[in-house]
Parts: sequence; C-alpha cells; structure tokens
Amino acid sequence: MFLTGFAALAVVPTLPVAAQDLDGVSLYPMVAGCFVAASLLGGVLGGGWADRAGARRPLAAGLVLAVVTLLVSATSTTIWQLAAGRFLDGVAGGMVAVSINTAIGQAYPDRLRPRALALMSTCWIVPSLAGPPLAGLVAAWWSWRAVFFGLAALTLLPALAVVAMLRSRSRHAAPEPSDERTPRPALLVAAAVSAGAALAQYGISGWDLRHLVCTATGLALLAVFAARLLPPGTWRAARGLPATVLLRGLASGVYFTLEAFVPLLLDTVRRVPAAVTGLAFTGAAIAWAGASWVQGRLHERCPRHRLVAAGALLLAAAVALATVGTLPALPALTAASAMLLAAVGMGLLVPSLTLLSLSHSPPDRQGYASSAMQTTQNLGQITVMGLASALFHAGLGTGSTGLAGYLAAFGLLLVPSVLAALLAARARTA
Repeated sequence: MFLTGFAALAVVPTLPVAAQDLDGVSLYPMVAGCFVAASLLGGVLGGGWADRAGARRPLAAGLVLAVVTLLVSATSTTIWQLAAGRFLDGVAGGMVAVSINTAIGQAYPDRLRPRALALMSTCWIVPSLAGPPLAGLVAAWWSWRAVFFGLAALTLLPALAVVAMLRSRSRHAAPEPSDERTPRPALLVAAAVSAGAALAQYGISGWDLRHLVCTATGLALLAVFAARLLPPGTWRAARGLPATVLLRGLASGVYFTLEAFVPLLLDTVRRVPAAVTGLAFTGAAIAWAGASWVQGRLHERCPRHRLVAAGALLLAAAVALATVGTLPALPALTAASAMLLAAVGMGLLVPSLTLLSLSHSPPDRQGYASSAMQTTQNLGQITVMGLASALFHAGLGTGSTGLAGYLAAFGLLLVPSVLAALLAARARTA
C-alpha cells in the first residue's frame, strides 16, 4: 500500500509536464482520468480472482503489473502511450487495493481487522508528504521520465520480495465456497464501465460537439452497466452490503470533490500561497490516519454503523465550513480547515465501511464485496465531481467574483453527506 500510494501521488505533478512535452495537452483530461477509470476494471478483476484462489495471486500480479506500467509511461513517445500506461497503472492499483482488503478479511481475526485497516491508512502519510514535492523537483531539474523510471526502480525490489514471499505461501487454500449466491460481474461489463468513466471524465473537460458526444456515450455506458457490478438493491440502499456499498460512493464523492474545489478556492479567490495549500493536504493526510487509528481502538465500544454516521456528519460539517470560508470577511484558513475536518470524517468512515462490507459477506465473496466498494468509490467520485463541476461553471456566470460557483458546488455536497448520515443505520450488522 505504501508503494501504491507513493507512485499514485508522485506522478500527479508530473503528468501536465509530460502531456506538454508529448504535444498532448488537449488530451490531458483523458490521461488524468485513465487511472481512476481503469481501477474499476482492476478492482473487479482482483476481487473475482481473490474469491476463486485467495488474495495472494492478484496481489502479486498487481505489484508486477505496477512496475511494468511505470516503464511503459516512462518510455512514452506519444500521448496515447502515456494514456495506456496510466490506464494499466489504474488496473494494477485497483487489483492491489482490493486484494489487500480481501486479504485482511481472509487472514485476520475480527479483533485485528480495524487495526490492520488503520495501518493501511498510515501508509499514505509519507507518500503524501514526500511524493509530490520530490517528483516536482525531479521533473523540474531533470526530466519527467526520470520520475517514472525512479518509481519503477523504487518499486521493483520490494515488489519482487513480496511476490517471492507470496509464492512461498501459495499453498494456502482458497476460501471454501458458500451457499450464498451473488452475481459475479463479467469482465466485459467492468471494461464497459471503465470505458464509460474515462469517456465521461474526458467529455466534461470541454463543451464542443466531440466532448458532448463523449460525455453522452460515457454516461450511457455507466447507466447501462454500472448496476451489474454492484450488489442488488444498492441504489435503494437495501440493508446490509448494498447500503454499505452505496455509502462508500456517497462519502467518496463528497470528500474528493471537496479536496478538488477547496484548493481551487484558496488559489483563485482567497489568494493563498501554494505552500499553505500544501500544508492543508499534509494535515488532511495526517488527520485521516489519526482518525483511522482511533477507530481501530473503538471497535469494541462503538458499533460500526455509528462511526459511519459520525464520519458522515463530520463531512457535512466540513462542507459547511468550506461554504462559510468563501466569505471575504473570514480568514482563508477557515476554508483550508475544511479539508482537515473532512479527512477526520473519512478516517472514521472508510475503515468502518470496509469492515462492515467484510462482515456482510461470506469468506468466498469478500473479494466481490471489496471490488463493489472500489467501484462505488470511483463512481461516486466521478458522478459527484461531475455534477459539482457543472454547477460551478454555471455559477461562474452569475457573479464577477466567482463565489456563486463555489457556493453552488458546496451546496450540492451537503446532499450526499447528510444522506449518508441518515442511511448509516442500514449498514449495521445483525
């Protein structure tokens, strides 16, 4: 997880430089969105594989693929090769994330699962602190290709060590099949959803005919195929796993949209130095890990669904704080502190939802549950951010300061965060 987080965060400041060098700035939205879209496919692939043969094999395959995709991106001669590298990297990232969650469900006793998930959150602290600034310096002083080559070299030896360890224990039996029958999503369906997500992300970056066609096609693919990757009853928040999966999508959509718009507000309206915005990101990573550590020690005293409700209420409070932070009379740190409060909410909410999804699933379906959680996380991020972006751009034309756009976007985020708090009880275990 540490290696995955470091690679994912380090390439963010590198991609615009690479797109410009490859004469593909117009296709940058597609390159940036490939990772998230492809992780949908990787999550389904890894989840199904983990249910059939245990979590070790998809975890090892995801680590090896991660190294290969970094080399593909590093040697890019066209923007399309870079997009292909980012897409394959998303597949690898989805496989690794789902396999780790499934492995925790298959290998850890109930009392240790919360602490294991807290450790996974802690693994993102150092990557968030060191990854983007180091990658930016290397790209500025040397080359953006050196960032990808360096990440491949950094990942290679640890990945080989983990693969060797996993192979030495490969005789561990796969989970015994259970009598419970839930639909196994086909890879073609997952590929269609990934393609729909990529097209939708590219389409919302412009307003000409080509972008509108891509947006319509992407949304049509998502509308037709997305439900087939999720447990029946997800959209109506049926009790148990369906409600748990839906809550993950609502919370992720709120948090990642807030994470995108608050820095934009600080830069364009409040004129905050970039260093202060960077400190807000750092504080959010530490706050998420700290809250995750706290939930790992509350599992015996507080029901999981109550921690989910508390996290959702904190998300709603963070959105309200960001909304108030648009007022010129208040200090800019008011809006920046919204990122920290939202991270605390996610630190309580995300591990709790993961544990609930594992407890709602038999051992041979925990991979399916993990992939469904990953799917709604990405769909929630794409859907909520797309709607917020549309309201933001519509609001820009109603005022000279641009505050109306931010108020419209933040107002939208209150809906899924409050809805998540109200639906949290439907995710409770018997």
